[in-house]
Amino acid sequence: MKLSRNTRVLLALGSGVSLALSFPDYNLPLLAWFSIGMLVLASVGAPPREAPLYGFLHAFVFYPICLPWIATVMNQYGSVPPLLSIGILSLFGIAGGIIWSTFSMSVAYVARRKGVGLSCVLAPFFWLMLEFARTHLPYIGFPWNLTGYAARNSLALLQIAPVTGIWGLSFLIAAYGSLLAYAVLMHQPRVWKIAGAITIALLVIAIGGSYLVPMAPAHHVAHLVQTNFPQSEHYPADWMQQHAGELDQLAQISIDAAKKAPGLIVWPEVPAPFSMQDPPFAARMVRIAKESGSEFLVGVVDWQHVQAQPGPQPSSQNEWNAYNSAVLLDSSGRRTYSYNKVHLVPFGEYVPLRNWLTFAGRLTADISDFTPGVDYSIGHADRPFGTFICYEAIFPNEIRRFAANGAELLINISNDGWFGRSAAPEQHLMMARVRAIESRRWLLRDTNNGFTVSVDPYGRIVAALPTDLRGELEAPYDFRSDITPYVRFGDWLCWLSLLASLLILGIAFARPTHRLQS
Repeated sequence: MKLSRNTRVLLALGSGVSLALSFPDYNLPLLAWFSIGMLVLASVGAPPREAPLYGFLHAFVFYPICLPWIATVMNQYGSVPPLLSIGILSLFGIAGGIIWSTFSMSVAYVARRKGVGLSCVLAPFFWLMLEFARTHLPYIGFPWNLTGYAARNSLALLQIAPVTGIWGLSFLIAAYGSLLAYAVLMHQPRVWKIAGAITIALLVIAIGGSYLVPMAPAHHVAHLVQTNFPQSEHYPADWMQQHAGELDQLAQISIDAAKKAPGLIVWPEVPAPFSMQDPPFAARMVRIAKESGSEFLVGVVDWQHVQAQPGPQPSSQNEWNAYNSAVLLDSSGRRTYSYNKVHLVPFGEYVPLRNWLTFAGRLTADISDFTPGVDYSIGHADRPFGTFICYEAIFPNEIRRFAANGAELLINISNDGWFGRSAAPEQHLMMARVRAIESRRWLLRDTNNGFTVSVDPYGRIVAALPTDLRGELEAPYDFRSDITPYVRFGDWLCWLSLLASLLILGIAFARPTHRLQS
């Protein structure tokens, strides 16, 4: 099948656009099932010098279309000029393009050496390998909007996640697209019949199978408090005094809710200058715990003293580190647990390679650098739970560690106010929801201004609070202790894809050249 360069360019651009449109706010998830096949079509038969271009074009349009909020956040809250914000967003597309150019180059190479069939077999494995790679890039690993999330509307398909993680869904979508590309390239009725049968099977499973996903009983209730403070770049020294009335209102909401139905109280990731080292704030939090008679989990900036270290350049006795933390108070107001966020947001909570990227200091000028936590600690509120904070929700292999460490409930606190009413909060919820399914755990997700929800172990949102209001969600939940294959074995499918990709590329390299029919 001979395609012109212009046709290949259009297919590559269409692939990136259609995949981007699969995610919120566009919400056209069916397009994802065709997008990767379009890129395979653009790649097979492409001349060696052109082949990398098509993967580059795919990613170059994908990232800016589905992540425009990045430029908005940097401009509004990082004091980065608009043109520079747009330029940095473009860098996401360029960086992604460099990575995905290896996809089109490899598919084209295998097609030239061994034919269309093996290149279409390579495509889903190589695709998954690249998604795994962009998750683990040093400093800037960013698995936002992985392909598998396009299947979010089917409860039945999502049940792959406890075995493979989100990676199984990415592989399934990529494999289906590759099959369609193979059918187009080969012009064989038998292949089209197979593709049609698989399409029907997927539709039956995706639609009808969702009715067979079991319901999860809930025997406990938590009180998720949505604080709804406006996002600000600057917090004056008298912020607490200015907002004392609102803090009193939130305290009363929390206490009344727990008295009505005893249960854990949760406040979101720190939405304002909250610190347990601030005596008036700490006293207010202790009062809530005591008067409610409940355990109370609250997001704070936790300042911890650095122990002086001997050596040629000993640390200062007055040095303190700031952590983005969740702190649990028991019903007597005693601090019993804290979790320090392990995976910080680059250029938001710290500046990687600060000495090299001096311009990026503006992005953290108002909050300074946080120090990363070192372990995925488990708290106890009746039974063990794990807490993860905001951005950490997008890292599957990290969140599974809580269940592996004994957590029987997951709690995600977040402040998505930085995103405004962009697509980002809904995308963030989309990804957090899959973390519940992978671990087969209830997920309580509490945010500053939305989306505050309770998610059952099968991915259903069973309770939700409207966005942009101050209030409390009576969130049902339960505890589970079973261990899923994904929790036990982690990213096994990604490592298998790496091995399969290397094997196929090795076969193509070692054997005589196959003359591609075009």
